[in-house]
Amino acid sequence: MAHLTVRSGYKKLEERLNLFPQGAPPSESLYKILSLLFRENEANLVSQLPIRPFTVKKAASIWKKSEAEAHKILDDLASRALLLDIEQEGRQHYVLPPPMAGFFEFAFMRIRGDLDQKLLSELFHQYINVEEDFIKDLFLGSETRLGRVFVQEAVLSNDNALHILDYERASHVIESAKTIAVGLCYCRHKMEHLGQNCSAPMNNCMTFGNTASSLIKHGHARAIYSSEGLELLAEAYAHNLVQCGENVREDVSFLCNCCGCCCEGLIAVRKFGLLQPIHTTNYLPTVNEKACNGCGRCAKACPIEAIQMTSHPSEKVKKAKIDETLCLGCAVCIRLCPLKCLSLKERPQRIITPVNSAHRIVLAALERGRLQNLIFDNQALQSHRAMAAILSAILQLPPVKRLMAKEQLRSRYLERLLKGT
Repeated sequence: MAHLTVRSGYKKLEERLNLFPQGAPPSESLYKILSLLFRENEANLVSQLPIRPFTVKKAASIWKKSEAEAHKILDDLASRALLLDIEQEGRQHYVLPPPMAGFFEFAFMRIRGDLDQKLLSELFHQYINVEEDFIKDLFLGSETRLGRVFVQEAVLSNDNALHILDYERASHVIESAKTIAVGLCYCRHKMEHLGQNCSAPMNNCMTFGNTASSLIKHGHARAIYSSEGLELLAEAYAHNLVQCGENVREDVSFLCNCCGCCCEGLIAVRKFGLLQPIHTTNYLPTVNEKACNGCGRCAKACPIEAIQMTSHPSEKVKKAKIDETLCLGCAVCIRLCPLKCLSLKERPQRIITPVNSAHRIVLAALERGRLQNLIFDNQALQSHRAMAAILSAILQLPPVKRLMAKEQLRSRYLERLLKGT
């Protein structure tokens, strides 16, 4: 009976996680992960929290506890990076981050004695890399992707530089951020516990804004200035790492420096590349075949194996051939070409990037059929339950009718709803 009681708390938390646009498919591995990160009573309490940021007063009301009791619980969860505590309009709020990019990664942003990180690494590997339901849902569950790739700025020609926008530059993300934190790379740290990590730098995972402030406050990441952030970016370039960040134009929340062997995102690209699990840059490399001597450095450097060395009937050496359907447009290959026979061209059609996190989350919720959960967060209200049911019905309409309804929902009115309390 006790086992059933414990498991029911984690089951409720699983259900709560799947109200958010980015979910976590239930499995035995997920249950074990949650049981390592949360105590049973915490799982039960967190399962009751709203999706949007909330105050201590709100949590106390939901839990039927005093504000002092609620504050203590919330602060403890935030101290372990299971919740984020953020400032909104001069008031302290809390929010449960999604699993990724969220509390899964936060558990590995520093070496911890309060967690069995080796066991957690094994469970993450099973849940993410073996079972695959989570990774498919994370990267392929909606047309609006979680992450996007940044082009390596050092290879931009004068013509490229005229057309690239600020939000497409990793350096601009770093320079414009008000708060920057750096911690251990989740992917390489996890692989280290599995004995499979590479030699790439590990202390270069950057977060920004409110997320960074919370992680800094509780010692999960270190505060840095933009100058050090740019130094870390240069170091990442030197190690042929790919920059992947939140798929938004404004207030990017994270910037990772990824290797093809450890990074969950790039591993997903190699597995499901034709489906483009990460949004590419607006550029593609092109090969000057006459100049290519077939050295193969570009193919070895490509983190997702989008370049092959192919034989030409009239040539004695193999030439580089780029699979444009897979290519991320990161331009790592261009940096390593000794003869400069690779250059960047613009993609025929520009990639559309959401304005900010709210825009991205709404679009993802819309595409996943979970918009009703996001808007009508307080299911205790009878009117909200009714409207949630209506929205759920809209999202189950035939494609054409649903598209018409979705166009109505893609309005500024919706954005105003999301910003409400």
